[in-house]
Amino acid sequence: MVDKKSAGHVIGSWAFLIGVVLAVVLGTGLITTQPAWLIVLTVIGLIIGLINVAHKEAKSFLWSSVALIIIGALGQSAVSSVRVFVGILDALLAIFVPAAIIVAIKNVFTIAKGN
Repeated sequence: MVDKKSAGHVIGSWAFLIGVVLAVVLGTGLITTQPAWLIVLTVIGLIIGLINVAHKEAKSFLWSSVALIIIGALGQSAVSSVRVFVGILDALLAIFVPAAIIVAIKNVFTIAKGN
């Protein structure tokens, strides 16, 4: 029997993998990017933040997320001539911004509790 913790980790891992693949596919324009797809990516980001990142992984996840968010937001001007890269960066931002927010909030609560 699978315990809830490992089942959540499996769901979170699949959400991460599906989210990144979807971000690349949507960013390249293989599927028309509609607001509904951005909502799907945002929900995947929330799932990743809620389920997939344990407290011991929070610091490295947040550092990596901050790097991706900065690169995604500021790097778009550097690659603006290649529309595919801009689309992929936008889609990745739709995943990592909500995931980073959730993990940061969880981390602050953990610190506030004294654990």
